[in-house]
Amino acid sequence: MAFAVEGTWASAGVCVREVDARPVGRAYGDADLDAVKRQTARILSLDVDGRGFAEVGRRDPVAAALQQRSPGLRPVCFYSAYEAATWAIISHRIHRSQAAAVKARLAEAFGDVLSIHGQPMRAFPGPQVLTGVQEFAGLFGNKVANLRAIANAALVGDLEAAFLRSLPDAEALALLQRLPGIGPFSAQLILLRGAGHPDFLTFEEPRFRRAMTGAYGLAHEASNDDLRRISEAWRPYRTWMTFLLRQEFERRPQ
Repeated sequence: MAFAVEGTWASAGVCVREVDARPVGRAYGDADLDAVKRQTARILSLDVDGRGFAEVGRRDPVAAALQQRSPGLRPVCFYSAYEAATWAIISHRIHRSQAAAVKARLAEAFGDVLSIHGQPMRAFPGPQVLTGVQEFAGLFGNKVANLRAIANAALVGDLEAAFLRSLPDAEALALLQRLPGIGPFSAQLILLRGAGHPDFLTFEEPRFRRAMTGAYGLAHEASNDDLRRISEAWRPYRTWMTFLLRQEFERRPQ
């Protein structure tokens, strides 16, 4: 992986592998090593104590089956809440593949190159770089201005993961929705898959709702009350179970 490190926004490279059932990582670049470790753990959802996750399966047979089919799977997050927010802006009203291409071109144009085991990888540019971008091919309407606003919010600390997760959920989401171009769906994306919030119940994700309907054999599309009732057994890992259900839904023929 190559990413901008929260706080200083220096670029870092990381290689993570499993040795004797434990993750072992090596960092590249000059960024603060402790900050790189913390961010890498959050990206891989290793910053959350998962020892109680098996208990969810003992309370909920559907959850147990999902855990057995994907043993050890945890959400893999965006590299930072900042990068999740930039993705929300870039991907608005265009196909994911188009958005991915624009994001890759931004990294190519402005991102640092890290050598990881001799392989060059380019990090997405940090916010200190995006504040100076005035135009870019593939970004239309207010997207460039919105990206600059995202960058400025990151520079003052409003998008740091620890800060967002320290707030009550409603307050964190309200703060994020004050950013231009960020609505309810994008705010939840930033909090859950950017900051790595492990225990949140979303009502904004239609694929999760359809996955819940199928997995639990509901005779109707899962309502908000259904989501609340069923997900009570998942606490404090509701985001993790949402992720497993989404994975299951997306791997099956529709």
